[in-house]
Amino acid sequence: MFMGEWQHTIDAKGRLIIPARFREQLGERFVVTRGLDHCLFVYPLTEWAILEAKLKSLPLTQSDARRFVRFLFSGASECELDKQGRINLPNNLKAYAGLEKDAVIIGVSNRVEIWASQSWQTYVDEASDSYEEIAEKIVDLGI
Repeated sequence: MFMGEWQHTIDAKGRLIIPARFREQLGERFVVTRGLDHCLFVYPLTEWAILEAKLKSLPLTQSDARRFVRFLFSGASECELDKQGRINLPNNLKAYAGLEKDAVIIGVSNRVEIWASQSWQTYVDEASDSYEEIAEKIVDLGI
């Protein structure tokens, strides 16, 4: 399971350090693609295969399903870590997420997300205002 939050900087060559905690779980190769809310989703190959199977079962006749599958797969790129634990993000994915220099890498259960620092801060600020209300609507936390 992926969890936690780290701040890193994208270097001049476009490389981003993946937190050591995530490296083993991601494996040697993994998939980076466009995520929701203008972040990047990073999936270990095993999780990507599960997601792919679910998406294959969507009806081809529904335009929303076709659009979502195209969006997700056309932006997907198989990546691998270098010896220093960095990945080289494709330019199209950096542009989509607004990644220039400062990035936030978070663990979200079965995936990792990569955010532009300012986008993440804006998201957290907006979500924190309604965090409790959202929790009441979607989950009984048993607290």
